Amino acid sequence: MYIKNPMDIENKSMDIIDEVMGDTSFNEEEMIIAKRMIHTTGDFEYRKIITFQNDFIAEAKKAIQSGSRIFTDTKMAYTGINKPALAKANSELRCFIDDERVFKMSKEKYTTRSACAVDLAVEEGIDIFVIGNAPTALYRVLELVKEGKLVPKFVVGVPVGFVGAAESKEYLREFDIPAISTVGNKGGSNVAASIINALLYMVVGR
Repeated sequence: MYIKNPMDIENKSMDIIDEVMGDTSFNEEEMIIAKRMIHTTGDFEYRKIITFQNDFIAEAKKAIQSGSRIFTDTKMAYTGINKPALAKANSELRCFIDDERVFKMSKEKYTTRSACAVDLAVEEGIDIFVIGNAPTALYRVLELVKEGKLVPKFVVGVPVGFVGAAESKEYLREFDIPAISTVGNKGGSNVAASIINALLYMVVGR
């Protein structure tokens, strides 16, 4: 007989994940996020590649508790973030990848729409960045930080792929920014969404 209840399925999954987490040194809240990332991907290797820096969880929770505007680089991450929990946190999620202004900026600057979407987000005063797909978006966030044009409250930096993904995350880890990242080429929009959902559940519950 297979398990039908969604929460029973999730709880059983978390029990299975617990069995392999004995070789990690995450604290209680880090463990919650790490387990949700593994649950989302079905990949136990994540427990070895997750990096937290500069009091990421405390700073992220503080930002969410005060109501926040969050940028994400893809519609997939946008779709995956829990909207009822977001509403409970009085927070707003924005994705500009299909914005006409971004198309225009991309053509004018000869760069990716993902990078231009970051510029538009900063113009609109957004200071929380959730990057799950495009290394160019993460690089652009960090360029703006280096130029003194942006001070992020926190960054989720988990772009995926073989061109620039690992390098952009390694660069993120050089900055004094509250952030979470993954070492290597793994990541993705689903991973980025899982991190935000874990934080939201910590702040407002399910």
